[in-house]
Amino acid sequence: MAQDLVREAQGGDGDAFGTLVAGSIDRCYAVAYRILRDVELSHDAVQAALILAWKDLPSLRDRSRFEAWLMRLVVHACYSEARRERRWEAKLRLIPAGGETSPDAAITIVQRDELDRAFRRLSVEQRAVVVLHHYAGLTSAEIGATLHVPAGTVRTRLHLATRQLRAAIEADARPPSTTEGRSA
Repeated sequence: MAQDLVREAQGGDGDAFGTLVAGSIDRCYAVAYRILRDVELSHDAVQAALILAWKDLPSLRDRSRFEAWLMRLVVHACYSEARRERRWEAKLRLIPAGGETSPDAAITIVQRDELDRAFRRLSVEQRAVVVLHHYAGLTSAEIGATLHVPAGTVRTRLHLATRQLRAAIEADARPPSTTEGRSA
């Protein structure tokens, strides 16, 4: 059925394209958000990818690969948004006062924030590979096909990203060194 929708959309049927995209839109937003870590940038990236998908749909040769093709467009749109938005701003999240939190819940929040800070230090290419592997559940070969890079490059990026995440979390956990007693 999806291949029939792709064929109809390639012929200019906007309703068929809408139906096709409706089945993938949540996953596209989820992947974009996990790569960019910003709601507005994620919306922009997905919108740009959908516009490009509509324009380039007639050139799609393998109709069975529509979703992988769309995901590649989303990832590349995320790359463009990340390059456009180079400055990182402090993002404050308000936690409602009231209601008691258990110590385990507080630890989980701290760990999630540490991971989020470390994840933001990765390059956008490394974030894309981590998200596609751990969130989307794609294999190295599938990620390579999606991003048009060799599977070895995917494994290298994933390995380096994992090392950088560990190093960043460990660096954040170390107490800051004091140099107040020294004189110049």
